[in-house]
Amino acid sequence: QVQFVESGGGLVEPGGSLRLSCAASGIIFSAYDMAWYRQGLGNQRDWVATINSGGSTNYVDSLKGRFTISRDNAKRTVYLQMNNLNPEDTAVYYCNDFPGRFTDSWGQGTQVTVSS
Repeated sequence: QVQFVESGGGLVEPGGSLRLSCAASGIIFSAYDMAWYRQGLGNQRDWVATINSGGSTNYVDSLKGRFTISRDNAKRTVYLQMNNLNPEDTAVYYCNDFPGRFTDSWGQGTQVTVSS
């Protein structure tokens, strides 16, 4: 059974930082390209960033320079470091493989709220 468990979200002021974590189980983690996605209130779930099995990364253009995706294969965990957050980053953040093939395994996500 494939499972993704996200954590690390919270309430942060504009300009602040958060580091999200996603623990995966039920897959050969090191073999998969992994990604973060986010869904703002009333919006569809959008792709944020990808890290492939070799460690190469890719980001939504608007987030380059502020967000950094990384992975620890030994811990079966993917991370998202988010800096200089702004209210437009408020969303529920999810992880899955890229391009999100485990459609029955979306986790609860972790809520990120950027507000003063």
